[in-house]
Amino acid sequence: MTNQLCIVLDFGGQYNQLIARRVRECGVYCEIKKFDTPIEEIKALNPAGIIFTGGPNSVYDETSPHISKEIFELGIPVLGICYGCQLMAYTLGGTVSTCVTSEYGKTEIKSDSSCAVFKGVPEQNTVWMSHTDYISQIPEGFSITATSKDCPCAAMACPEKKLYAVQFHPEVTHSEYGKEILRNFLFEVCDFTGDWKMDNFIEETVAKLREKIGDKKVVLGLSGGVDSSVAAGLLSRAVGKQLTCVFVDQGLMRKDEGDFVEETFTRLFDMNFVRVNCQKQFLEKLKGVTDPEQKRKIIGTEFYKVFWDKVREEAEGGFFAQGTIYPDRIESGKGNASGKGSTATIKTHHNMVEMPKDITFDGIIEPLGDLFKDEVRQVGEKLGIPHELVWRQPFPGPGLGVRIIGEITEEKVKILQEADAVFRDEIKKSGIESELKQFFAVLPDVKTVGVMGDHRTYDHLIAIRAVTTDDFMTADWARIPYDVLAKVSNRLCNEVEHVNRVVYDITSKPPGTVEWE
Repeated sequence: MTNQLCIVLDFGGQYNQLIARRVRECGVYCEIKKFDTPIEEIKALNPAGIIFTGGPNSVYDETSPHISKEIFELGIPVLGICYGCQLMAYTLGGTVSTCVTSEYGKTEIKSDSSCAVFKGVPEQNTVWMSHTDYISQIPEGFSITATSKDCPCAAMACPEKKLYAVQFHPEVTHSEYGKEILRNFLFEVCDFTGDWKMDNFIEETVAKLREKIGDKKVVLGLSGGVDSSVAAGLLSRAVGKQLTCVFVDQGLMRKDEGDFVEETFTRLFDMNFVRVNCQKQFLEKLKGVTDPEQKRKIIGTEFYKVFWDKVREEAEGGFFAQGTIYPDRIESGKGNASGKGSTATIKTHHNMVEMPKDITFDGIIEPLGDLFKDEVRQVGEKLGIPHELVWRQPFPGPGLGVRIIGEITEEKVKILQEADAVFRDEIKKSGIESELKQFFAVLPDVKTVGVMGDHRTYDHLIAIRAVTTDDFMTADWARIPYDVLAKVSNRLCNEVEHVNRVVYDITSKPPGTVEWE
């Protein structure tokens, strides 16, 4: 990368990606590295700043992740957050002890505005705390720059060595001046210039793609989701007709979505677009299957079978492209912390495809591999991809297959597609769409008694779900106005065949998840 670099060293905290996203929102390029990344490698990367994440461990536990004292002697500014704050104190000779009173949630602190990271921050402000240990004695050369009722060292600093630490989490929205604190560290302490811009990214990426691909062909699996769509847009701009996009429509997408994807990409971009319609094939494989994990496995396996069969017809060497983004790589264990106290590998992400042994390419291209989702959306807008596609809500890889509880049939797919379309239409008309992060309909395997006209009915129940969230780590059910819910219910029961009852899911995450399966 030609940009200035900030490194986030991951000590096993759940907010490692969120910290990196916040840094990039300030116009600073940031990468997440393992806490045990060798010092020589860090020096070679030449970062202008380093941030230590939080973590679930106690620094005085020998099995917890630690770091060499040498990192504080490189002359590179360091900001420690939560566990990272305690680690800095412990490594440099301070003392970390168990709290008499732990702090969780919103906490008021008193900060020193003469400290660089608290510049412009009111003396009294609210932050998000989450700790059972605290710094009982700060290292030599440091001063305390913030306190709370139960935490004598809510922040500390050694300006001479450009070392700063905060016990709270500035990266979460609950810390009211968290962005300012991070921004102060980046610009007041590290002297970043803010050179990370999406316009520059597009120009540089297109140039690199042209140079790497040359006159060879590229095959991309296009799902119609944000990531693969933006990857297709970048590749189309770079190499045009050398790109072939294979779109597998398994019949489990939202109403008319397959047609929308095809129309969009054949109209806007110079590429070869190949659509494979195979709903009947998928439904046959799913016949009689009710277990959600088995459904996911069948849909995933069949999808890649259909996809690779089509690639075999289309491919003639060249490159294979994926819509992999930065969080995909971290979730799959490429670039996240490892070892004791590290974040666990969550899953092998669906954007990172394992290639059959009989298919060979000259290489794999991941044009979005360094971007977070919000950055991908920015690129998509600048490429001219339609707003409704760029800002498309998260949609599960198995599609409606995990929003139909129980066996999946053609009739159930049609009912849910119609119900989901009505719900989405009514939310759009209501003017509250921008307030909701995700909303959709679910078809539980439930039938209920109803009355329509003078007739008794025994038909399907539709559940509707809508959530608000900043990062999907937690989510709250959306308070949709009653009049909107009434219109949705009325339309669903009157316009969608075989629906006679509507319920609204008011479960937050946790204890529930956003999706039902």
